[in-house]
Amino acid sequence: MPSSENRPHSDHDHDHDHDHKDDQDAHHGHGHGHDHGPGGHSHAPSVTASNARRIKWVFGMTLGYAVIQVIGGWLSGSLALIADAGHMLSDAAALLLALIAYRIAERAPDKQRTYGFHRVRVLAALANGASLLLLVAWIAWQAVARFRAPTEVLAGPMLGVAVVGLLVNVIGAWVLMRGNQGDGNLRGALLHVVGDLLGSVGAIAAAIGILYTGWTVLDPILSVLVSVLVVRSAWSLVSDALLILLQAVPRGLDVENVQADIAALPGVAEVGHFHAWTLTDDRVVATVHVTPAPGVDPLLLPARVAQQLREKHAIAHATVQVDPPGGLQGPHGG
Repeated sequence: MPSSENRPHSDHDHDHDHDHKDDQDAHHGHGHGHDHGPGGHSHAPSVTASNARRIKWVFGMTLGYAVIQVIGGWLSGSLALIADAGHMLSDAAALLLALIAYRIAERAPDKQRTYGFHRVRVLAALANGASLLLLVAWIAWQAVARFRAPTEVLAGPMLGVAVVGLLVNVIGAWVLMRGNQGDGNLRGALLHVVGDLLGSVGAIAAAIGILYTGWTVLDPILSVLVSVLVVRSAWSLVSDALLILLQAVPRGLDVENVQADIAALPGVAEVGHFHAWTLTDDRVVATVHVTPAPGVDPLLLPARVAQQLREKHAIAHATVQVDPPGGLQGPHGG
C-alpha cells in the first residue's frame, strides 16, 4: 500500500460504502450495517510524519537548553531558573514519550488490537499533563521554602540565561503551532513549550526586578505565578485524555439531538441504543440501532444513517444495526 504523510500503513481502505446482512439475521428480519463514509474505511486516525518531525526538533532544542539552564540556575541561585530548568527537563522527557508514542501508533492493527495502537498517543498526552501538575507542585514547595529563607540571587547571569530560554521557546512554539492541532499528542507538546515560554518570561521579569530593587523575593513569587498559568493547560490536557479513555460522549455532541435527527430520516421508524465515543484525538465513532418503516428496504438504512451522522455531526465511523419493526421501545428507544 502506498504511504503518505497523512495516512499510516495501518489504515485500510475500500472504494465504496458497504452494508452486510447475514442470512440468519435476514431470516428473522434483523439486519446489521457498517458504513465507513466515502473514500475509505479506517478505524485508526492518521499519524503524521510532519508532527513527529516537529516534536523531534523541539525535543533537541528543549533538552539542550535545559542543560544550560540547570547550570545557570545553580550558579545564579535563582529559583525561577531552577524551576524553569526542571520544567524544561520534564518537557524533554514528555516530548521523548510523545515521539515513542508516534512510533508505536504506526504499528498495524492485529487480531487482539483491531483499532490499532493509536490510543498510546492519548496515554502519552495524559502522562504529559500529569507530569506538568507534578512539576507545579514541586515549584510551589520550593517557593514556600524560599519565602521562609530568602537566598541570594545573581540577577545578571539569571537574566542572560532567561533571555536565551525565551528565544528557544518562542522558536519551539512556532514550530509546533504550524503542526496539526487536532493531534492531542502535539497539543500536549505545545502546552509544555508554552509553559516553558511563560517560565522564561517570569525569570526575565524576576531578574530585572531584582537588578533594580534587590528584592530577591520576586524570584519565588514569579515562579508561583507561572505555575498557576501552567495548571490550567495541564488540567485541560489531563481531563481531555481521561474523557477519551473513559469513552465518554465527545464534547459538544448532544445524544438526544442526534437520535432525533436519525428518527427524522426517511424510512426510519425507531431509533435507540445510540453510543458515541472518541477513538483518539478528535476522531468520533458511534453505534446505533434503527428499525425500518413499513415497506422500506432495511439494507438502505445503514448508509443513510451513517451519512447523516458523518455530515451533520462529524461522526467519522458509524456501525448501524437494523432491528425488526417494533424491536425498539419508543421513537428514541434506549
